[in-house]
Amino acid sequence: MTMFRLAAAFTAGALGAQLFWLATRSVFAAPALVRSNWRGREVPTAVGVLIPLVVIAVEAGRAVLGAFGAGTAGTTPARVAVLVTVVGFALLGAIDDVAGSADQRGFRGHLGALMRWQATTGLLKLVGGAALAIAVVGPLADRGPLRLVADAALVALSANLANLFDRAPGRVIKVGMGAFAVVVAVAGVRARLDTVAVVIGASVGLLVDDLRERLMLGDAGANGLGAVLGLSLVLTTRPVVRTGALVVVVALNVAGELVSFSRVIDAVPPLRALDRAGRLR
Repeated sequence: MTMFRLAAAFTAGALGAQLFWLATRSVFAAPALVRSNWRGREVPTAVGVLIPLVVIAVEAGRAVLGAFGAGTAGTTPARVAVLVTVVGFALLGAIDDVAGSADQRGFRGHLGALMRWQATTGLLKLVGGAALAIAVVGPLADRGPLRLVADAALVALSANLANLFDRAPGRVIKVGMGAFAVVVAVAGVRARLDTVAVVIGASVGLLVDDLRERLMLGDAGANGLGAVLGLSLVLTTRPVVRTGALVVVVALNVAGELVSFSRVIDAVPPLRALDRAGRLR
């Protein structure tokens, strides 16, 4: 039954994202939301804000059905945590999409700006993301201070890692799908992953249009997607698993500051083929 619920949540997210995109394409065509993509085409950005809107709609529908005695009644702490995470991180990412500068990217760029007492939208995203991660993780269970910091870091750094992968059409969505499959394989099919499945489904619902360069998720999409994947580990796995995941995520964040993921992917034929699958030639 839980597998059916997970599949239903994924499907609802995918269909919802497609419907929302079809309904709002004219909104994202506004000049303020159009940016040049990786090969110079003018494409609407920040379309990833549709992902939290889909989650809100699905959770609202779930609440209405519950009030009539259908489905699962009530809202769980896990659902609330996922909802707050995807909305909050998407908002921080959208600010960077709309008002950010391409000149200052990554930890070094933002921290360098801080050393010059120059605030950036990226720095706001990093600091705001860290605070939001602590606020979300804190109420989930009784934790000592070190566990709280480690779990919050897993959420916040997963968001940043997703941004580092978001350098080509469809890439971060494909990575998100793979990461979610790993979470399910490690943690099993759990009810706590219902709303996470909506987020993944919503991103997949935008995959074809992303690959065809009709939209860009932007930091609004990548930030929220990565943070929710990190949170899914916090919700479903033991501390030792989360600690191992944090080590991997930290290492990948450091690697992303030193080397180009795109170059690494292009140098490995299977990864290159998977990365380019479905893209415009």
